[in-house]
Amino acid sequence: MKKQISRNIAIVSGIFLIVFSIMLVTNFFKVSGNEALTFIENLKQANEEIGEDPQLQEQIRELDLLARRAYFISINRLRMGGGLLLIMVIVFVISLRIYFETSKDIPEKELDPIDDWAIQSKTRIYIAWIMGGLAILGLVFALLTSPYLKNSNPKPTEESFASDVSENEEGEPVIDVLETDETTDETEVTTDTIEISKVTHNAFRGNNSLGLSSARNVPTSWNLSSGQNILWKIPSPRSGFNSPVINGNRIFFTGADEQVRELICVELSSGKILWRLPANNIPGSRVPQTTDDTGLGAPTVVTNGKVVCAIFGTGDVICADMNGNRLWAKNLGVPDNSYGFASSLLIYGNSLIVQYDNRNSPRVISLNLDNGNERWSKARSERNPSWSSPVIITVNNQAQLILVGNPGVTSYNPNNGNVNWRAEVMSGEPAPAPAFANGILFVATEYANMTAINVSDGSILWQNNDVLPEIASPVATRDFVFVATTYGVVATFDPQTGEMIKSMELNTDFQASPMIVEGKIYLICTRGKMHIFSARSEFTLINSFDTGERTYATPAFTDKKIVIRTEKSMYCVGQN
Repeated sequence: MKKQISRNIAIVSGIFLIVFSIMLVTNFFKVSGNEALTFIENLKQANEEIGEDPQLQEQIRELDLLARRAYFISINRLRMGGGLLLIMVIVFVISLRIYFETSKDIPEKELDPIDDWAIQSKTRIYIAWIMGGLAILGLVFALLTSPYLKNSNPKPTEESFASDVSENEEGEPVIDVLETDETTDETEVTTDTIEISKVTHNAFRGNNSLGLSSARNVPTSWNLSSGQNILWKIPSPRSGFNSPVINGNRIFFTGADEQVRELICVELSSGKILWRLPANNIPGSRVPQTTDDTGLGAPTVVTNGKVVCAIFGTGDVICADMNGNRLWAKNLGVPDNSYGFASSLLIYGNSLIVQYDNRNSPRVISLNLDNGNERWSKARSERNPSWSSPVIITVNNQAQLILVGNPGVTSYNPNNGNVNWRAEVMSGEPAPAPAFANGILFVATEYANMTAINVSDGSILWQNNDVLPEIASPVATRDFVFVATTYGVVATFDPQTGEMIKSMELNTDFQASPMIVEGKIYLICTRGKMHIFSARSEFTLINSFDTGERTYATPAFTDKKIVIRTEKSMYCVGQN
């Protein structure tokens, strides 16, 4: 009886082994072909050559969405098939072992056609070799299809935070500062011949990471080729998708590859590199596999004017003073996700907040800025990794720490990590961070909905799925919510009802997040074309121009200046 059961199990598991091996081989040729992506690129090129055709643009958008959905389905099949293949191999081997446990091998001899015992002994060897070969073949093709081995799908490189929004007497958005930094004084102090603005850009998307800047007299046009309004330009010291931050006369950012990860400081007035601090000699540090479009330097640094902190795709966190002296460093554990770690950092009081969503122990962590010791850490129960970044908002004069994952949007007390509320409204692999204005939190990502949440209790106010971002984070004021997508559509929505106010098809893609400065929205696309919109209810395109360099990072703003990091360089825009 036992022998018969094990034989049946071996037959069934063998059939499954063959099916999954064929599925993985087929999946390899399906994903590696990329015929749909090539067709879409050809359509885009044709559309550029013949001029903008709204009907063709809509077809391109729909095909692009279908292609990306097909990619994720193929990857899910890969993961499921690879895991099941290994399970079936184990079951097959164990069941065969049980079935033949009473049989004994015989010495090598010329087989008698009627010697059934000898034939069966040889047969099990052949079966083992055939099934083993199929399993190895399936696993090889599974590895070849892995997203680690090729650049198949652009993933998140731009993360953002959000905070409170208010308006001045002219109706322009300004920042309601949560920290004690001097960030909103419009005056400038002069040291010798260098003007140093007090308007800082201390984190991703500015102070409090809201996407609003109080900078004044910011240029609305420039030209890299002619040098118009270009104060300086330098080659990028090291690659990385993170955005620059500005404090005083210093610009901070990181560069990272498999050999070196470093925190870099550049002088704002000249473009001179002041110092470079490598993140080395950190116990537990190890370089994980990442895709080229995320890499090891995707998260943006954060500063409070006294210290500057950075995190890398290795899980290494490093903190330095403003002169580049290393204060402390530690490894949080090597992140495990499909593309690489990309969540940016946030400073709250004297704590460094890290959203550490990945497959191996997802959690949110608060570290002491003075020494890196853990203040508190809370496990997170999200289904998938997230590339979104933490947000601090104020509700009834109390701070809330907001994290976006799948499926939860969760509010924590930043002082101790206790949960205030949770709304399970997300799906997919969230990258955009929330926007916040007038007591309403706005979250959105592809394959989910845009959702407006009452931050007092976590209740849902409305949902809309007309236009959804994949990477760029939304920005909000009392009057509108602004969204930019990877398929070239930008749109504004009524923050109270969710009704779309206006949309534009720009025939490009956006990964950098929008910034609102002096009543204007600055948004640069990956091809390097800057778009400047009116941040008023009419939502019009004021100006657009090519810079000539591919750009993924969100620009940083201060009085009279913009710092932009491109794929290969960094430059400063200002009146010259």
